[in-house]
Amino acid sequence: MKPPLASYRLQFTPDFTFAAARNILPYLADLGIDTIYASPIFCCRQGSTHGYDVTDMNAFNPELGSVDEFLDLREAARSLELGWLQDIVPNHMAFDAQNPLLVDLLENGENSRYFGFFDIDWEHFYEGLHGRVLAPFLGSFFGKALENGEIQLVYTEEGFVAAYYDLRFPLSLDSYSEIFTVLQRRLRQILGADHADFIHFLGVLYLVKTLVPGAGRDRYEQIRFIKQTLWHLHQENPTIREQLQQTLAEFNGRLGDPASFASLDNLLSRQNFRLSFWKVATEELNYRRFFSINDLISLRMEEKDVFDHCHGLSLKMVRLGHFDGLRVDHVDGLYDPRQYLERLATAAPGAYLVVEKILAQREELPTNWPVAGTSGYDFLSHINALFCKKANERRLTATYNRFAEPGGRCEELAYQKKRLIIERHMMSDIDNLAHLLKNFASRYRYGSDLTRYALRRALIEVMIELSVYRTYLSPSSRGDQGRRYLRSALRRAQRKHPELKHELEFLTRILPLQPDRNLPAEEREQWTHFVLRFQQFTGPLMAKGVEDTLLYVYNRLLSLNEVGNSPEDFGINLEEFHNFNRNRLQHWPHTINATATHDTKRGEDIRARLNVLSELPQEWERQLRSWNRLNRSNKQRIRRRQAPDKNDEYFLYQTLLGSWPLQQEDHQNYRKRLEEYLIKAVREAKVHTGWLKPDNAYEDAYLKFAGSLLEGGDKSDFLAEFLPFQKKIAFFGMLNSLSQTLLKYTCPGVPDTYQGCELWDLSFVDPDNRRPVDYQLRQRLLSSLQSQPKTDFSSLVADLRDNWRDGRIKLLLTWRALQLRRELADVFSDGDYLPLESSGLHADRVVTFARAVGKKRVLVVVPRFVTDLVETGTWPLGKKVWEDSAILLPQAWEGRWNDCLSGGTLKGKEVLPVADLFTELPVALLYQSG
Repeated sequence: MKPPLASYRLQFTPDFTFAAARNILPYLADLGIDTIYASPIFCCRQGSTHGYDVTDMNAFNPELGSVDEFLDLREAARSLELGWLQDIVPNHMAFDAQNPLLVDLLENGENSRYFGFFDIDWEHFYEGLHGRVLAPFLGSFFGKALENGEIQLVYTEEGFVAAYYDLRFPLSLDSYSEIFTVLQRRLRQILGADHADFIHFLGVLYLVKTLVPGAGRDRYEQIRFIKQTLWHLHQENPTIREQLQQTLAEFNGRLGDPASFASLDNLLSRQNFRLSFWKVATEELNYRRFFSINDLISLRMEEKDVFDHCHGLSLKMVRLGHFDGLRVDHVDGLYDPRQYLERLATAAPGAYLVVEKILAQREELPTNWPVAGTSGYDFLSHINALFCKKANERRLTATYNRFAEPGGRCEELAYQKKRLIIERHMMSDIDNLAHLLKNFASRYRYGSDLTRYALRRALIEVMIELSVYRTYLSPSSRGDQGRRYLRSALRRAQRKHPELKHELEFLTRILPLQPDRNLPAEEREQWTHFVLRFQQFTGPLMAKGVEDTLLYVYNRLLSLNEVGNSPEDFGINLEEFHNFNRNRLQHWPHTINATATHDTKRGEDIRARLNVLSELPQEWERQLRSWNRLNRSNKQRIRRRQAPDKNDEYFLYQTLLGSWPLQQEDHQNYRKRLEEYLIKAVREAKVHTGWLKPDNAYEDAYLKFAGSLLEGGDKSDFLAEFLPFQKKIAFFGMLNSLSQTLLKYTCPGVPDTYQGCELWDLSFVDPDNRRPVDYQLRQRLLSSLQSQPKTDFSSLVADLRDNWRDGRIKLLLTWRALQLRRELADVFSDGDYLPLESSGLHADRVVTFARAVGKKRVLVVVPRFVTDLVETGTWPLGKKVWEDSAILLPQAWEGRWNDCLSGGTLKGKEVLPVADLFTELPVALLYQSG
């Protein structure tokens, strides 16, 4: 397919179905969108609101609609010339009885046709995990849960399961004979040996004891016969039904009689799973998870049969033209991402492929990947940094350190939090890696004397020091930049831990994946396998240590605390921004430009607001000190410490500034949304409370403190001071948002609009950013804009400026920019990116560039850092503001320019005054169509 011109991300949920999406297609087409970018739509856990807990990759989620409803949606989209970019999840599935592959595996063990599908170490070195997959879902120790009657043997039409509350774990077919032996005695006594149903039951018992080994058709036909026959007997013969229930009751034991649970205990010991207390997974685990989430089990997608099975429906949809492109979720979790992507590109020739990939500053996406680029976090990071005033970094840092006392520099806190995550959540993963390394090292002379304990310590230090999510070394890689990151991490670990000199020297030899050619082939394979496996676990550590911990701890400027960004990277200059865009155009011209996703920590317009603080460090500090004095009495003492602490207080003030509603009706549920967000934030920080062990006293104190700030109305001393400053932040944040919006739609790449963000986006992190979108409102507002006569633009814009809070001004900019992308598609898809020079007093406040193909040209001009140019509420327009500032154009570009926003024209010359561009709107989008 041709790459999209502009995509629109839709989050499908049971409340936003295929039918609901069909209703908004005309609106999206009118807006200028040409591609639907869909969240996962495959079978997932019942009630899932995100779709990443997949249970069946080869079926659509029935809660979203039927196959016919999807095809109807797709046909309606196609009639409007809307393509389809589908988010797929190749790394993991739900560890759940709703997952048919997992059910088959648990029932059949090594005889399952899916035995090799999941990333499970069946030969684990812990005896209790040998030949069984850990199921760490109990709320207490196994013995206690068993004797409390929390684990029950249950029979359903699908067979026997061990039930733990709502969880179901299918029993091995081979273990049915234990239940049937007890049931057989009961039935012989009551029915008699000659009863027809008893004879049928004996046939079922015989088949269970003589199940055909292997994963062939004969075994599965036997299983189907066993289950159907037993269910028929259960339904049709009341005696069998009653005796089966009594047999189950006998297995399920009697409370207060520990010995009565022996039969169930013995039965469970024969299963292909081992139920355990959930905390066991922290230190003992034999399957790979998604991050540290126990109920998401990873796949061995590197195996061709796993790839073929799991992509059956997706590839069929590509072949049939229903999917035009695929977005690959969590590519870093795959064993060999390049191999996977090459396989996917071969299987889906011509499809538009992008990957979810978080790049560190100055890290490059591997150029040998057959993809169009990323899902946009790198763009988000740079566009956000452009509006963060680097010159004020030192002042803002000093303010933060004095007020909040965060406990160290950002780099130090990142180190601490990554170590915390390893120790609390990932020791089992590290232990498995160390065991794998020890097995190899013991056969290699440079590592034969190294102990598993010391190797584990060395691995931890290197993983903590690694500054990128993962490296991509493989036997086929040669000049991979990952070696540079690995060697840098190794050097830092060696400086800090001289006591691990030998172990780290060994890793320096091993991790760059340049095997000794003199080694036997088997040992080279072990070497390669260890390095590829090691690379799968550095990403989860970064995600949990930085994304889900550090970003809630180091709160200097929350606009920087975003997925794909680092809180310590404070702003970029114009040259860095232009270099970033030129590089994207050269290497990834069709990568995605995102400013919001389902995973971002806060809405795009919250970030735009908070960046204003980087322009006002002195005023921000004065406000902080004043608010702290006013609100000190609202704090509580919890265990001799004030709650909330000053770091959480600092976080709260920024959160209020960034998210304060624009419209009165938005205040109705604001407090509830804010409280839910604060609880999530303070638990993610893992300082005073956490998900696993909440501190209710601290959380209640924090919520009470936050609530006190919202109360009092006109009599509130805090609100009397807060609201004027918030009004200022909101106004200049709005100007940042307009600039950010126009840049997204005009920079190299494919602009993506996250659902609803064509109006102001003041949402918190998920699930808040997956709230229902009012599309009727958006459609009504767009229709109103479209119906405005072009000759009356000045009146329209004056109205939009006066009522900017309703979001129509952002919608207008989005709509007009998208229409121009459609009209001059070749300019935006293939055009050059040409930074233009600015001159005059405010040259450094103007971001300007052109996109050009031949004589077709688009000129983009936006402002930044204008808080000291105009007062709050005064728009930065005209000569009085911009004075002699001007854009310098090539001589060949002289002539008439069309104004995309107003519909008017402007005569171009070599020097184009900014004041002539910013007359009615503080952004400019001009074009020459050749």
